[in-house]
Amino acid sequence: MPKPDLRELPSSQGHAAPAEHSSSRTGRPAKPARPAKPTRHPDSLKGTILKVVLLGLVDAFAVYVLMMLFLSQSWAALAVSSLVVLAINWIYLRKGGLPAKYLAPGVLFLLVFQVLVVVFSGYIAFTNYGDGHNSTKDDAISAIQLTAQKRVPDSPAYKASVLTKDNEFYLLFTDPAGKAQLGSSEDPLAEAPDAGKDSTGKANSLPGYQAMKFQEIVANQQEILKITVPVSDDPADGTLRTADGSTAYQFKPALNYDAATDTFVDTETGAEYRDNGKGAFANANGETLATGWKIDVGMDNFVRAFTDPSLRGPLVGVILWTFTFSIASVALTFVMGLFLAMTFNREDLRGKKVYRILMILPYAFPAFLSGLVWSGILNPEFGWLNQTLLGGANIGWLTDPVLAKISVLVVNVWLGFPYMFLVCTGALQSLPSEIDEAARMDGASAWRVFRSIKLPLLLVSVAPLLISSFAFNFNNFNVIYMLTGGGPRFADTDRDIGSTDILITLVYKVAFGQGTGRDYGLASALAIIIFIIVATISAISFKQTKALEDVN
Repeated sequence: MPKPDLRELPSSQGHAAPAEHSSSRTGRPAKPARPAKPTRHPDSLKGTILKVVLLGLVDAFAVYVLMMLFLSQSWAALAVSSLVVLAINWIYLRKGGLPAKYLAPGVLFLLVFQVLVVVFSGYIAFTNYGDGHNSTKDDAISAIQLTAQKRVPDSPAYKASVLTKDNEFYLLFTDPAGKAQLGSSEDPLAEAPDAGKDSTGKANSLPGYQAMKFQEIVANQQEILKITVPVSDDPADGTLRTADGSTAYQFKPALNYDAATDTFVDTETGAEYRDNGKGAFANANGETLATGWKIDVGMDNFVRAFTDPSLRGPLVGVILWTFTFSIASVALTFVMGLFLAMTFNREDLRGKKVYRILMILPYAFPAFLSGLVWSGILNPEFGWLNQTLLGGANIGWLTDPVLAKISVLVVNVWLGFPYMFLVCTGALQSLPSEIDEAARMDGASAWRVFRSIKLPLLLVSVAPLLISSFAFNFNNFNVIYMLTGGGPRFADTDRDIGSTDILITLVYKVAFGQGTGRDYGLASALAIIIFIIVATISAISFKQTKALEDVN
């Protein structure tokens, strides 16, 4: 009789045989196998409820954002936002895909707060976006008609009362015919048949609005005088304005716009202003109207950075000082940090832990706060350094161009050497002591050991940090702005640029400064130039540091 093929036996019999065999050898019955624990679904009831609640809150906020985008007719942003919301719901509602659930928030914030900002800044660099050029052409035309207005010579007087609602100011007018009308800077005139009137027929109250008393009008005089109420939705119909809060007159645009020829005509001089192709209306003499619109200008901002007479000379000086400041800061902080690290790394030094704590104290204070403190210490008139330490001397530590640069470097070294001290201390402690002992046995001096052995090994780990420190100091905004504000100011330019300005503070002043107005396009172009400079130097430096790998 042929033997049965064991491979064809049921799995239960195949597993039972070894158990019986083990029992016959030991003489003890085999222990029954423990039942496997029931597998639980990764999402418990509490986890599911929490996920639904959090996802519901996110979706509620997303719906609100999508509605605002729809009302503002931002179709591209609406489409992208809708896809993002659908992707988030798909990721968190489907089973599995655990890595995507953890990565989705980080990737989303990275795209919104980093990638989108960089892309938008790069786009702005190729536009004329800034003061007077921040909207569309249609908005610019309406703004010109609203701002360039003059009082109509034969305008009748309108009785006016000032009302408030939800912290907004409204003007209630009574025309010569006795009809009451309400309006504000945002809302054109509208009839107010429910207005209450005094004995003279002047409308002075309206249900839902609060009438302002004389004292309140005087206290808010500046805001009330700025109110310009459009007569209708057409800016050409003019506005109503008041100079005392009780009487108003009609104003009409001093520049009439002709849509057929796309020109503005001055009602007094007859001068014509046409679209000059640069986002503004200009006359034959090149004079432009204050309000323009945003257009693409290509490389004009980059060309203007090096050709504008008011910017070209100061920009060269700022670039040279930026390199000087960055290189000197890195070199001085590294030398000082390395010296202190070697000093406090001696094994026979008592209290070196206390010394190390004292050395890193400047690193513990915020840089902007330290800059303000040092600006008070170095103040030429009442600073502690001049008045106390130097006996009342009048030294312009922050007002003299040369002394201001020295002061900035000293303060930056004071703030930066603790970082290099920590880095060099860690690098020194990682070096094997056998190398030092072997060199000493060969008769090498301490300087020879440091120059030929310790420093090359130290640079292997410290060189990348020196490059990152250079990039940091290249954009060290806090120290410059809080200490000197970039001053003292250059005398050969009408821009707010000074001797201690570096490129990043120059970008800030161009973007948000006073005097010349905000120029976001030029500021973005300068920011791109900074990125190119830092990226190029960093790439070359990292390439050169590969030679140190042979030392290791």
